[in-house]
Amino acid sequence: MIAVEHLVKKFGDLVILNGISEKIEKGEKIVIIGPSGAGKSTFLRCLNLLERPDSGHIYFEGTDITGRRTDIDKIRQKMGMVFQHFNLFPHLTVLENITLAPVALRLQSREEAAENALKLLSRIGLADKADAYPAKVSGGQKQRIAIVRSLAMNPDVILFDEPTSALDPEMVGEVLSLMKELADEGMTMVAVTHEMGFAREVATRILFMDGGVIAESGSPERIFRAPESPRLRQFLNAVL
Repeated sequence: MIAVEHLVKKFGDLVILNGISEKIEKGEKIVIIGPSGAGKSTFLRCLNLLERPDSGHIYFEGTDITGRRTDIDKIRQKMGMVFQHFNLFPHLTVLENITLAPVALRLQSREEAAENALKLLSRIGLADKADAYPAKVSGGQKQRIAIVRSLAMNPDVILFDEPTSALDPEMVGEVLSLMKELADEGMTMVAVTHEMGFAREVATRILFMDGGVIAESGSPERIFRAPESPRLRQFLNAVL
């Protein structure tokens, strides 16, 4: 589904991503772990060109999205993104936040989008919040609504950028539960997270990033039970 070739990203003289090549297959649940400053979120944001790489190529479903003629907005319709800080529009109701993109992009009529949004909200037990504004719902509810907003576009893959790191500890579980549901249903997912329990339980493959490269990758069982590099062992000893 996604192929990355020799990806380089710099901020000034600082090299954030240093020649990454990686493939993500349909149905995989990729969890990216690593220390702060390793380039994890930058790598994720490059996958849909929220950060534009300095060199290298990214292919999504066979299309080189780094090509000059690529309509990236059309590509993003199939690449959901869930951010650390929700990014809900405060002046719109929950229902309006969810229906905005499908209606604006003419993918669904207003009535179809509203019906779909209410079904999705019912799924996560928040149908009663449809007419509420984001300020009136909890952080965990905001993040579940943000995930539903991505689902409303019927994406082929969802990218999660540390979706629980801004939440109070008691709210983390409700967001991870929804992510696990999506994983069980076969959604292709790429998630940057510090939740090692989630990585162990849900990931089909874990990428350990350090110093702007993918330093090690493998199944959760191998990564957690038999890390090969001293740097990964050091990282796991610090976070587990």
